[in-house]
Amino acid sequence: MVNQTYTADVLVVGGGTGGIAAAIQAARRGAKTILVSEFPWLGGMLTSAGVSVPDGNELEAFQTGLWGAFLQELRQRQPGGLDNSWVSFFSYDPRIGAKIFADWVQELPNLHWISGQVPLEVFRQGDSITGVRFADFAVTAKIILDGTELGDLLALADIPYRWGWELQSEWGEPSAPVTFNSLTQRYPVQAPTYVVIMKDFGEAVAPEIPAAPNYNPSQFTGAWDGYGAETFLNYGRLPGGLFMMNWPICGNDYGEGVGRLIESDVSRGEFIQESRWHSQNFAHFIQNQLGSRYGLAEKVFPHTSTAFALHPYYRESRRLVGLTTVREQDILPIARGRVASIFNDAIALQPFGHPTAGVCVPLRGSKLRGVSPTGEAIAVGNYANDHHYPGVQFPLQPKSIRWGGRWTGTPFTIPYSCLIPATTDGFLVCEKNISVSHIANGATRLQPMVMGIGQAAGMAAAICVELNCQPRDLPVRTLQTALLEDNRSKALIIPLFNLPPNHSDWRHWQLYYLENPQAYPVSGDCPCPSGKALIPESNCFTGIFYRLSQQEYRFTVTTPAAYQGQNWQLVTLRSHIDEQLRAYPHEQLVTLWGRYNHSGNWLLVEHLNGG
Repeated sequence: MVNQTYTADVLVVGGGTGGIAAAIQAARRGAKTILVSEFPWLGGMLTSAGVSVPDGNELEAFQTGLWGAFLQELRQRQPGGLDNSWVSFFSYDPRIGAKIFADWVQELPNLHWISGQVPLEVFRQGDSITGVRFADFAVTAKIILDGTELGDLLALADIPYRWGWELQSEWGEPSAPVTFNSLTQRYPVQAPTYVVIMKDFGEAVAPEIPAAPNYNPSQFTGAWDGYGAETFLNYGRLPGGLFMMNWPICGNDYGEGVGRLIESDVSRGEFIQESRWHSQNFAHFIQNQLGSRYGLAEKVFPHTSTAFALHPYYRESRRLVGLTTVREQDILPIARGRVASIFNDAIALQPFGHPTAGVCVPLRGSKLRGVSPTGEAIAVGNYANDHHYPGVQFPLQPKSIRWGGRWTGTPFTIPYSCLIPATTDGFLVCEKNISVSHIANGATRLQPMVMGIGQAAGMAAAICVELNCQPRDLPVRTLQTALLEDNRSKALIIPLFNLPPNHSDWRHWQLYYLENPQAYPVSGDCPCPSGKALIPESNCFTGIFYRLSQQEYRFTVTTPAAYQGQNWQLVTLRSHIDEQLRAYPHEQLVTLWGRYNHSGNWLLVEHLNGG
């Protein structure tokens, strides 16, 4: 029974990675915003799902918008820093991440957060979504955003969505299957993981981890073969002797009957319980194999079983049928280039929906007013396409590149029109539920990318309120300009490796390539020098530089004495350091400044000689 009805400009349902970004951005823009979340922590994948070792958008030039602001806050608040694991350049205690988001919400008087609620019904007037009912209250709003983990509002509102695979014949995606098969049937979407946080109790004996139902140690046999126990544990190492267990190889990915997630509340609950048991059994196996010093972490998450995340880490959800659909081709590098095309998505939709060949696939009859030949990019990602199907190796078209002495992903852009339903007004998506193919979802699902999508969706919603227009009628350039010029967290639109956000010409080159997409360089570098500011927290090291191959560097330390003789990999996230490393003479003495990561055995170089 509805006891109260709230009215807002913008309603965001779901407080995950995209939802919290959307709510904060909408409120900062001035919209009266209500955020309704299921869980007591905000941040989703980054916090309540326990994936506090995020991937993607790690290069300095891509640390912009709310993602960049989140990293800055983490650097200030996380004791011991963020260089703890080898799977990511950023690992932190999820409690600190949750506190950052809570603080951001608290500072906004026009943002009302209600937790512990799930949507039960969506209100419609014709083709427009007008409100959402929860257990004992309802919210009506001018613009409503689906930020749920599994795209629940899409189902409740009867908005067309996709679930499952597309064949190669549909869009010509090179990695898509030719026919449906046992893999596509068994795993219609990627497997989630129920993250569990373990702890090294040192000399003490950790409390015994009991086996959960259906314990089968053979499921985990060989989990760290080829890595070794220490490297395995350091994969997701967190500060304070904690380890994030989100391991794909004979680990705790769980996809048995994954279709149950969208069948009913009961079947979803059954799947979630099973996936949590699976992670408990993995932790039990680790303790039995690696020693009783390793146990479940204490008092991490705010519920009874404090070592287990508040919900699974969902890699895929229902996916909107939007005005355009992002395909695999749209995230792959262009010929002889290091970037995906921004030009083709610029012409995928012309004004009033006349489709031409291009990056995004227009839905017949769709309309997006205000699209100009300059394109409709609103967020940037760079993760290498990555799919999870337990026990299956699924080959994908490579989109990784060597940069900064390591592997990273080809940067690509997300178009605004993939956030907009084909036939429904008053509604945007802002999570993994964008209009994207199953194959391309492997790259668009990552935390920084979703945060960028959420920020753009929140900005779009607020501007729609200001202009009294529907999302499909919002001029894309207005949205892009607002993101580039936001006074708190300006966000990247065009990916450029050598243009850090603090560069004096940052806005100029962003606008230049929006206006002249045909001039976008295949190298991803614009014709301007990178910034060279020294990072204050860096340490100084001297040693011998070795070039093992192109974009692979080693360093033998001579000073300080504590590290003398050690051999480290050299990596960087900064463009001008990348240039210097590529040009530095082999077997030469070098002095550099950076941060050593024990788990990855690398030195993250921030400053090189006179650089």
